Amino acid sequence: MRFTETRIPGAFFVDLHTINDERGFFARGWCADEFAQHGLIEAMVQLNVGFSHQRGSVRGLHYQQFPDEEAKFVRCTRGAIFDVIVDLRPGSPTLRQWVGAELTADNRRMLYAPPGFAHGFQTLADNTETYYLTSARYAPQSARGVRYNDPAFGIEWPLPVSSISPADASWPDFEPGARSTPL
Repeated sequence: MRFTETRIPGAFFVDLHTINDERGFFARGWCADEFAQHGLIEAMVQLNVGFSHQRGSVRGLHYQQFPDEEAKFVRCTRGAIFDVIVDLRPGSPTLRQWVGAELTADNRRMLYAPPGFAHGFQTLADNTETYYLTSARYAPQSARGVRYNDPAFGIEWPLPVSSISPADASWPDFEPGARSTPL
């Protein structure tokens, strides 16, 4: 695996290191030891799979608040997504900054978001599937979100939004001082 830190400290792109032969290739897509060597959370406890029928669909931006904050490790296994993470860590010098990247079934690129980041994506192809590992179990009482088009972030989505859930479309504007508990 090849780890490249994004412009936001603690968040990484992860690319496969392939061993190729006439049959195709072999690569490690997850390794707790390699994550630990890069100072990343290596204890992932849940694998989530998402499928979207329509190109332009947006899911997110989601996070879990304290005490259930989570790291996420995301890969697109079918189709293509524009994957986005937003730094919501209180006191972070990159608070409200975002990183976006195209993750596709073909490029096999992955994105690691540490705790304290919101995550979401837009599908770039019909019938797109993603999977992501999380370092904490889903805790509905801690589930939160920020709106995909919140002006506090200025995210540049590549396509017009074709589909979004009512919940994701109605998250309130981001207010860093409004949390009752820290991330």
